[in-house]
Amino acid sequence: MEKRKLVELLEDMSMEEKIGQLLQLTGSYFMEDAVLTGPEAEIGVTDQEIACCGSVLSVHGAKELRKIQDRIMKSQPHHIPALFMLDVIHGFRTIFPVPIGQGCTFHPELVKEGASISAKETAVSGVHITFSPMSDLCRDARWGRVMEGTGEDKYLNGVYTKAMVEGYQGKDVKAPYKVGACVKHFAAYGLPEGGREYNTVEVSNRTLFEDYLPAYKEGVKAGAVSVMTSFNTLDRIPSTANRRLMRDVLRDNMGFDGVLISDYGAVMELVNHGIAEDGKEAAKLAINAGVDIEMMSRSYVANLKELIVSGEVEQSVLNEAVMRVLTLKNQLGLFEHPYKDASEEGEQAYILCKEHREAARKCAEESLVLLENDGILPLKKQGQHIAFIGPYVDNKELYGAWALMADGKDAKALSEIVPLLYPNNGYWFEHACNIVPKDSLLSGLASTLETKYTEEEEARAMERAVETAAAADIVVLMMGEHRLQTGEAAAVGDITLPKKQLELLERIAKVNENIVTVLFNGRPLDIREVKEKSSAVLEAWFPGTEGAYAVADTLFGTSNPSGRLSMSFPYCVGQVPVHYDEFATGRPKETEEVENKFCSRYEDIPNAPLYPFGYGLSYADFTYEYRRISKEQLKISKQDDFIEASVTVTNHSDVVGMEVVQLYIQDVKGSVVRPVKELKGFQKICLEPQESKTVTFCVTEEMLRFYDINMEYKSEPGEFRIYIGHDSTQSNGLAFHLTK
Repeated sequence: MEKRKLVELLEDMSMEEKIGQLLQLTGSYFMEDAVLTGPEAEIGVTDQEIACCGSVLSVHGAKELRKIQDRIMKSQPHHIPALFMLDVIHGFRTIFPVPIGQGCTFHPELVKEGASISAKETAVSGVHITFSPMSDLCRDARWGRVMEGTGEDKYLNGVYTKAMVEGYQGKDVKAPYKVGACVKHFAAYGLPEGGREYNTVEVSNRTLFEDYLPAYKEGVKAGAVSVMTSFNTLDRIPSTANRRLMRDVLRDNMGFDGVLISDYGAVMELVNHGIAEDGKEAAKLAINAGVDIEMMSRSYVANLKELIVSGEVEQSVLNEAVMRVLTLKNQLGLFEHPYKDASEEGEQAYILCKEHREAARKCAEESLVLLENDGILPLKKQGQHIAFIGPYVDNKELYGAWALMADGKDAKALSEIVPLLYPNNGYWFEHACNIVPKDSLLSGLASTLETKYTEEEEARAMERAVETAAAADIVVLMMGEHRLQTGEAAAVGDITLPKKQLELLERIAKVNENIVTVLFNGRPLDIREVKEKSSAVLEAWFPGTEGAYAVADTLFGTSNPSGRLSMSFPYCVGQVPVHYDEFATGRPKETEEVENKFCSRYEDIPNAPLYPFGYGLSYADFTYEYRRISKEQLKISKQDDFIEASVTVTNHSDVVGMEVVQLYIQDVKGSVVRPVKELKGFQKICLEPQESKTVTFCVTEEMLRFYDINMEYKSEPGEFRIYIGHDSTQSNGLAFHLTK
């Protein structure tokens, strides 16, 4: 539709119609014979409001969505089609690793491909917008939603945000099999006090702009059609009412011109925050802040007309919000093709197809991080007696809490595929114990948890498992969190494994010292006991539909692990939040060995995390040699000036391997305190046995910019150091100077 036609449509709409375009309701309101319960029933939406509703949440399936679209267009006075939106976080039905696992691939093109595949399956099911990517910087493992982000580094998060937006939307979101991306949660949602969900965020303006906003900005630059507000306060103002954040920062500074949507019920929650007296004041604050769509509360439809008539809200504010919604529908081509790609034939052809499964398997393989290995891995493909023990031996639900469309029936368990893929060993498989205690209550997206064993059955299963372990050559322990222990509303104060699983580990370690532990989890954990009692530790995250294949192939060496941690594993919960790019202090602890009480340290634990950012092992043996830079001076005044920094990497093993070569830069002295080092580039390379490659990075002045003492984004002349290596602990930097 031409722009002038959109303007004419807007001018011809009644105020009730306009306000209706800003309402988002769940699909339950539009289904035949639906019975509303819980929050859906409590909202109290009228039939007229439903008739004018502009967007629909959490419903999918081509047949059903086409019916709903028909009903909406029939009841809507101008027959305006609805937007359909859904949380597709790491796959629709073909499930990829949880985003924190995807972050560990250090392979943005692979992540982009996964987003494109997710878009295809989502689009044929009738959905137009996915609430992804989550670009929140995550540094506190207690927060459940770290599984939805890609880690602790601002640069890496920005790279992945860009890749996901491009994967979902392509070059034209109107194109077949593309969906709109929604960058969330704006802003700084990943920094709640105490790691507790929905909690207050306190952050300095400089830290906000330098660390927490860049990834969102990359999503805006990539063309994301929508952004979601965060639940938290920022500068003591809830984001949904934060006019400066939404209008000045997001729209004016970042240039975002798409649709801004609240999170679920967030507009009405302004009353709970204590910033609004009632729904009327909440509507006024949110619409003036620039929130276009109100998700699942009716502050707008109940109050905006009165606010406009009274002059408390300008008519132009309503019109601009409605125009953004209409423009998005036009971008998607819905006025001409209201069903877009919704197709039952497409669902049959593409969902869980061979090509999609293969891509998910490759991504899962590259997401796995080998944390420990004393040589026990890879396992031999014949002649061994191997006991696979633990609650993930026969578990098919290897996906995160937000994989809403996932079905365990679409996947295989390790116990099913290992004997088929590697039939020349002797195997035992023992479930051994429940993932969490029976009748555990998991908050958020789950209720009471069904478990495999009663207490008596579990005791007998544990005994069988220990007896089996004693008879085996090697024990592979398959342990971890329940998938519903991470995600939204799943903050925890204890980041160790469930106690029954730790008991299982301890008992098996007494009868067999050859233990390989495979971990399934959505957050970094305190795994000191696992490290102590295991000969090898493989971090699998929640690897998705093809995860069992990826784990099996990695254990037996068909796939060589290449994942690197995108989020540090803390030594214990007392360290969090912990991240590699910390600031220098006036009294730094020089090394863990130096005994000096009066420095920045803990009395009872080390400063360093158990496993640092960028860390991961391989079956190959890589060495770094001949680190060098092309020159030692970079000029600010010389346009397009750059320094080439290079290193030669050699694979000294007899197996093919992939290595993530990482570039870090330290600003030695600034007008404000600077991080000890920052990731500025990485390259994932593949090396044949005994092969060497020279990897080169281009260092430019733009990479050295930061918010200086006057909050100006610029570089400052002075000394810098370049570190190229295997992970964030690389020392012995190469010095250069930035000059005017």
